[in-house]
Amino acid sequence: MLELFKSGGFFMWPLLLCSILTLAIVLERFWTLRNNRVAPRSLLSDVLARLREDRMTLDYIRTMQSQSGLSFIFAAGLLNSKHGRRAMKESIQEAANHVIHELERFMSTLGTIAAISPLIGLLGTVVGMIKVFNVLMEQGAGNTQLLAGGISEALITTAAGLVVAIPALVFHRYFVRRIDEVVVNMEQQSTKLIDVLNADGKE
Repeated sequence: MLELFKSGGFFMWPLLLCSILTLAIVLERFWTLRNNRVAPRSLLSDVLARLREDRMTLDYIRTMQSQSGLSFIFAAGLLNSKHGRRAMKESIQEAANHVIHELERFMSTLGTIAAISPLIGLLGTVVGMIKVFNVLMEQGAGNTQLLAGGISEALITTAAGLVVAIPALVFHRYFVRRIDEVVVNMEQQSTKLIDVLNADGKE
């Protein structure tokens, strides 16, 4: 494997960096986008139970504020619930924008890796083929070892670029879809909270 990497030439190094970044981002996103971290299923029922039993305290809301995802959004809404539906909705939207920004962290980086990795591989291919033609011009077709080295470099970098790009693209699309699902879920639960706290219809 090490010999294969070396034979790929200089462009294997940026591809190696891209693969390491992809792995790090994928692991971090899987950890960050867990349901029980972003939008716990029991959160809405717990909040509504506290409201019904008059156990909603400022300390509890502050604790929710220090957490991420839906808890942070609910805290923003609860702190502004006395100012009417519109104020509560606006505060929830502002908090949601912050949460969505955090959910989308590293997505542009992952998408960029998926886009540039094949191009880096293609660049390595072009460089490898240039070496092949230089050998042909200088020494003719007799030096098969040098010719094979250039062709090998070209093929390896192409393959390496695709090996990095394909998983990056797959995970990028998976996480984008996952984020969309989380956002819809948080929007639905936030709307329920707004409706419960403004059942009298006051704006």
